[in-house]
Amino acid sequence: MNYNKIHINPISPEPTTGSVLVIYTGGTLGMVYERKNNQLVPFDFQQIIEKVPEISRLDFDITFLSLSEPIDSSNMNPEIWTELADIIGTHYDQYDSFVILHGTDTMAYTASALSYLLENLNKPVIITGAQLPIGVARSDARENVITALELAAAKNEVGQPIITEVCIYFNSFLLRGNRSKKKESSDFNAFHSENYPPLATAGVRIEYNLPYIKPYEPELTLNVCKTLNNQVAFLKMFPGISALVVESLLNINGLKGVVLETYGAGNATTEPWFLNAISSAIEKGIIIYNVSQCDGGRVSQGQYQTSKFLKQVGVVSGSDITAEAAITKMMYVFGKESDPAACVEMLSRPLRGEMSI
Repeated sequence: MNYNKIHINPISPEPTTGSVLVIYTGGTLGMVYERKNNQLVPFDFQQIIEKVPEISRLDFDITFLSLSEPIDSSNMNPEIWTELADIIGTHYDQYDSFVILHGTDTMAYTASALSYLLENLNKPVIITGAQLPIGVARSDARENVITALELAAAKNEVGQPIITEVCIYFNSFLLRGNRSKKKESSDFNAFHSENYPPLATAGVRIEYNLPYIKPYEPELTLNVCKTLNNQVAFLKMFPGISALVVESLLNINGLKGVVLETYGAGNATTEPWFLNAISSAIEKGIIIYNVSQCDGGRVSQGQYQTSKFLKQVGVVSGSDITAEAAITKMMYVFGKESDPAACVEMLSRPLRGEMSI
């Protein structure tokens, strides 16, 4: 597939310290104000130096690659996730690191999906975006992009990348991608990671939280998984949920898995019709993955009477995984494995640091 590419050389006469491939997918960040029609229009990356002149002062090579049809992140889908993973795999040996410019609405889903698809990743993949377009005076886009680039290019004293996983950088915080959630729609501090500490904080200096960063492993060889199975669904508990709704969802033809968003530490109603519906679905081979509706804390099946039955019938505990990481993990697992027992085993343990055990 053909992509639009722009290469930027730093203005420093010194030798470059590395190379970063920036992949633009679309979203708010890449919009500028068009006076003629009084509206925001997609940004032409040929003008990137004009809009973000600080980029040319960085001491590493940067190449911008734009998807042939940039999209709003609300239209993100598994096909684009696998395309992004394939782009990174194709260019993996050419570049030291990768930055993805992405809309904020589904950024946590993309970060989670890529963390699974990029097996044995050993280089930085940092996703960032903005709450305001790059063409707006108060935009957060410039700082997010510049710092994401610096984080991607950062190396330790022996020349190894400090970051070796998929992350989200937003408003001074670098977060593990599959631990992140969008929490704010109108605040610059849009992303949070309640169950895992920030990997770095960008102030006057960038402070790295090294004990929580996946270590560099020189023997790893990247493998790009290109198969996701989206025969999955969310089922969110709420007071008054009806048998018709639950049974209709669990009887969808071809359904393989359900992320059950429960109360608190993994609790759900104990109405007989609900317990029977869950039990019947599991007997048919549908995997139920228990994830808490709370942003912080974890599922502890069996701690309360209202979750004891779920554990007994074989509902899989998601521990402290986010809903975004859970649904994309299911797509990844079902794309790799057909054996239900193997799927349950993979869902029960951390694959990319997305959950605690």
